[in-house]
Amino acid sequence: MELGLICRDLGVVEYSETWERMKDFTQTRSKDDADEIWLLEHPPLFTQGQAGKVEHLLAPGDIPVIQVDRGGQVTYHGPGQLVAYVLVDLKRLGIGVRDLVNALENSIVGTLALNAIDAYAKADAPGVYVNEQKIASLGLRVRRGCSFHGLALNVDMDLTPFNRINPCGYQGLQMVDMKRLSTDVLFSNVKVQLACLLAEQLGYTNPAIQKGWK
Repeated sequence: MELGLICRDLGVVEYSETWERMKDFTQTRSKDDADEIWLLEHPPLFTQGQAGKVEHLLAPGDIPVIQVDRGGQVTYHGPGQLVAYVLVDLKRLGIGVRDLVNALENSIVGTLALNAIDAYAKADAPGVYVNEQKIASLGLRVRRGCSFHGLALNVDMDLTPFNRINPCGYQGLQMVDMKRLSTDVLFSNVKVQLACLLAEQLGYTNPAIQKGWK
């Protein structure tokens, strides 16, 4: 049975509220609930993954740090970064975590290609890179056979807060955003491009895009 995919365009949302909603959605969803992708931006903050090491937080200063339940180390979220939280039933789709990671990375690489940016994934370091600079980060959690958390793509943002951390646990890793590589980039266009490619990678067609939570 084709249950479809709902893409929610949520605008700028506080991290803690989104995280609580993700956990609640994943814990209470039934096998008959449609998969969802949440597209949004967060106010400035650092998130530290489950196995995150404190030494990778160099000088967070006035930017909040939140310990969360995704995989990976520390990263930064802020305005101009497109976040996509991927809430899908892996068992129902017949895919594993590695397949989901590949789908996320492929959708990002495809989105960047549509904007004339040549990017690639790395087998030993999840995420997407351009000329050895990181442009997108991944972090996932699976509960009850369903995924939550997802990806963060740097579109048009202030990158200086990344200097306060070792991004994703890598000392000296340089971050970049789309605007520095392709001046014609529009956040609104990137959002639609990524949503469509994510849906395609997950085996869906014509995802419904809705404003807000409901």
